[in-house]
Amino acid sequence: MLWALKKALKNEEYKITTASDGLEAIDIVLNNDIDLILLDLKMPKADGMEVLRKVKDKNLNIPIVMITAHGTMESAVEAMKLGAIDYISKPFNIDELKIIIKNALNIGNMQEKIELLTEELNSKSGKTIIYKSEKMKGILDIVNKVADSNATVLITGESGTGKELIANALHFGSNRNNKPYVKINCGALPENLLESELFGHERGAFTGAVSKKIGRFQLADEGTLFLDEVGELPPSIQVKLLRVLQEKEFERVGGNDTIKVDVRILAATNRNLLDMVKKGEFREDLFYRLNVIPIEIPPLRERKEEIPSLIKFFINRYSINIKKGEIKFSAEALEALVNYKWIGNIRELENFIERLVILNDGKTIKIADLPKEILNNSSESTEFAIPDEGINLDEVEKSLIVQALKKANNNRTKAAKLLGITRHTLLYRMEKYNIKESKQLVV
Repeated sequence: MLWALKKALKNEEYKITTASDGLEAIDIVLNNDIDLILLDLKMPKADGMEVLRKVKDKNLNIPIVMITAHGTMESAVEAMKLGAIDYISKPFNIDELKIIIKNALNIGNMQEKIELLTEELNSKSGKTIIYKSEKMKGILDIVNKVADSNATVLITGESGTGKELIANALHFGSNRNNKPYVKINCGALPENLLESELFGHERGAFTGAVSKKIGRFQLADEGTLFLDEVGELPPSIQVKLLRVLQEKEFERVGGNDTIKVDVRILAATNRNLLDMVKKGEFREDLFYRLNVIPIEIPPLRERKEEIPSLIKFFINRYSINIKKGEIKFSAEALEALVNYKWIGNIRELENFIERLVILNDGKTIKIADLPKEILNNSSESTEFAIPDEGINLDEVEKSLIVQALKKANNNRTKAAKLLGITRHTLLYRMEKYNIKESKQLVV
């Protein structure tokens, strides 16, 4: 198996080290800089669970993918609860393994960023969220009150405002903080894969289901499940989610056994779910099940007093990463940044500061050094001028989708990005307006 895996992955530009038993694996991990571990449950001298515990006991935040065999599903679930990032069952398809490896490495990179952010915040301010405005103070007061309850929380706000940080605070401030914290982006997967990811599937449930899969609900048992972009859930999944919220039970895709779980639900969306309910796009009963504790995060332009602190924080963060001295701003330049609208909110601000740190040669940033879009922001408006005779909103939306598809050469993923929506939402609206892009052939 070691030889076969090394041979199959040699063209993926990975540096691969193999271990033939658990003790050898522990020695390699403790004495080398490892980015990912493929860990078999059954090994001589020390089994996979022992290696997993040793790695976690040493606080080595290395992504671990478990390799399981038939009849070891219980161990796979236990491994996930102990901190394994994913698992794959024998026999497996090598292409499937490659995808799992790529995803695990991406998650590992994100975990490193989150750990750095948390460490820096704790050392500098003793908090996990930077805030100064009264609006954010009120939100964090709510977080402190409801964190230790089992109440479902719906977090709303524009993209980039920090919805996931609020979800993190709710979980880690609860009595479930030492239990699984599982996240899923509901807009990132097509309907059939999303159902499988949430609820799991039985072997043979559909083409390609070569082994049983444990869903996110089961993995989050006794802990917290964070449903990001919950407004993108298709109707069929909305029905099943409603049942889990009501009954605390579900069946895997293709299965008959009812699985009971104890999971706290946190959900987030940048869409107006109540408007979607009125349009028939989101179930009313599900909305009220999710909206037990509503938390709406204001955009950054409505809490400008936090911008200087966020700028300082991101400068410190990225200066440390690339070993540069602290960047300073003139009073006029800082004022311009505070008054900029930051349509992309904190995420846009962070990206801007990262770019500035990389490109800056150590001088003080003056107002003339700022990009034109920031300098001209005060005179620009993102609002549409509505004519006196009014508009047909559906026609405007349809026109924008057609323009985006044309601009993206019919690449739906790029078109969705241009419109600031998910690909799933774009497909739904294309079907709604009967938009069919032309096919392109290469001969």
